[in-house]
Amino acid sequence: MRRNPFDEIEEVLDRVSRQVEEGMTSGGLQVPGSVPVDVADTGEEYVVTADLPGYETDDISLTLSDGTLRLEATREDEHEEYAEGRYIRRERTRKSANRRIRLPEPVEEESVAAGYEHGVLTVRLPKESGDDESREIDIE
Repeated sequence: MRRNPFDEIEEVLDRVSRQVEEGMTSGGLQVPGSVPVDVADTGEEYVVTADLPGYETDDISLTLSDGTLRLEATREDEHEEYAEGRYIRRERTRKSANRRIRLPEPVEEESVAAGYEHGVLTVRLPKESGDDESREIDIE
């Protein structure tokens, strides 16, 4: 007995729907050319962590403007030919990636620090201190 083709289509649509839902609940679907990031609020600063495997420090550009952190990474396409043949599969051809992250509060731009280790970029953005808070002042 043959299966109803509409049942097969319905199964495929259900599977795609589940995959989309799982992607949405796990932080969103990955957009090609986009950099996956985590943004944490520690109370005193925002910490942005981005996965950029395969890039060198010189390939990465960070700018902060109008409360938006802009991350761009570009590398040269390697046209490495192998003496014994040609590529059968080539998936590592993406040359550039970028991401813009809107920060919820102003940060102290002169105190922003960034580090890159083992393909992970970490940017620390200290929040601007508010005038409403009182501070204890040491007397010398």
